[in-house]
Amino acid sequence: MYDVTSKKAEDFINHEEILETLAYADAHKNDMPLIEEILAKAAEKKGLDHREASVLLACEDKEILDKCFRLAEEIKQDYYGNRIVLFAPLYLSNYCINGCLYCPYHGKNKHIRRVKLTQEQIKEEVIALQDMGHKRLAIESGEHPEMSPIEYILESVNTIYGIHHKNGAIRRINVNIAATTVENYKKLKDAEIGTYILFQETYNKESYLKLHPTGPKHDYDYHTEAMDRAMEGGIDDVGLGVLYGLELYRYEFAGVLMHAEHLEAVHGVGPHTISMPRVKPAEDIDPDEFDGGISDETFAKLCALIRIAVPYTGMIISTRESEKVREMVLPLGISQISGGSRTSVGGYAKEESPEENSSQFDVSDRRTLDEVVNWLMRLGYIPSFCTACYRAGRTGDRFMELCKNMQILNCCHPNALLTLKEYLEDYASEDTRRIGMEMIQKEIGVIPNEKIRQKTSDYLNDIVAGGRDFRF
Repeated sequence: MYDVTSKKAEDFINHEEILETLAYADAHKNDMPLIEEILAKAAEKKGLDHREASVLLACEDKEILDKCFRLAEEIKQDYYGNRIVLFAPLYLSNYCINGCLYCPYHGKNKHIRRVKLTQEQIKEEVIALQDMGHKRLAIESGEHPEMSPIEYILESVNTIYGIHHKNGAIRRINVNIAATTVENYKKLKDAEIGTYILFQETYNKESYLKLHPTGPKHDYDYHTEAMDRAMEGGIDDVGLGVLYGLELYRYEFAGVLMHAEHLEAVHGVGPHTISMPRVKPAEDIDPDEFDGGISDETFAKLCALIRIAVPYTGMIISTRESEKVREMVLPLGISQISGGSRTSVGGYAKEESPEENSSQFDVSDRRTLDEVVNWLMRLGYIPSFCTACYRAGRTGDRFMELCKNMQILNCCHPNALLTLKEYLEDYASEDTRRIGMEMIQKEIGVIPNEKIRQKTSDYLNDIVAGGRDFRF
């Protein structure tokens, strides 16, 4: 029985409801009066439920698809403007006791080099990231009770926050680690992490159990109910995601929307972010082994419809995707991207040789952070290194209230410019600095509130004078 308010995974991610949703979508994918009605609701920019959005996903009419793409662009602009937040992943350890068939970290892989960073090595990695200009990290680790217990994660978070190198500082750490207990989530909250991220991989329980044959991750219910425990532990910003390619994409699409609806119904706060990864080649992993792969065109459609269905959520696309694909989906709703990423353990401070491979997956976009920043500005986006919402307590329901009322831009637009100016002053190449300075002058002029515009201008002058109080 489908029950969005239940905290049992089998109730809020109900298999029968998803199958009925897909059947309903198939039956109505050419029902133009219904589709126009759904589009009219979507145009109110308050979101769609999983059935309504699934009808649009099933529809193959080109004119309808064009309407969806235009609407996604409007919603992205109204909620998040033209800014794109930048971050980098930091892999701490690839020791893992799980048997996930799609991940090279699986315990039976004898080819991959196993590495766990010491606190001194973490410091070296963070300094390398700070020298690029990064301010926001997402730390990653395999699941292993001895090699990466919660105490190791907490110590690493404390180490990272304590490193100030030249003008650099990591201002916010998001955490992507295995599902854990309420008590451990409380510890992560006390450590002042940003968003807790956990990918479901697949919402299809039968497929999930086959893909996770051994290890604690085999427990579908414990994994799927992790976000409820995280919120019970005080973490009010959580990030969802599935790994597209493992299961049929329409099933996963309905599942992730149902999960978002559940969090909203039970906790009053939907997902802070939804990530959009696809299966990629990696050591001991061939993505062709999975039959749920999707084309770039379908991937773009998924991005657009998630933006329409969950307009308030941040959407993330990583360097798993190529420059071409990232450019295609940026206007359709993406608000965060990684840049200059390494998916190996210890890959920032020292370049790995092929024989030393410890990567989780192949990186498709290998450009430097400076090249990514330059590219974004040439496309008309403001690269943002802002973490002010976390620092000012605008998280959870406080962030959502501003975002849903389309007021978050009053905070985000000025802070994006301020953090961009910091980056340009401290790290940018000559060409990137020139383009950025021109963009900042242009963007200041479009801030509608005169008081905010003047305050932003004053702060920008302080940065030129060398002010560094890390307020942004």
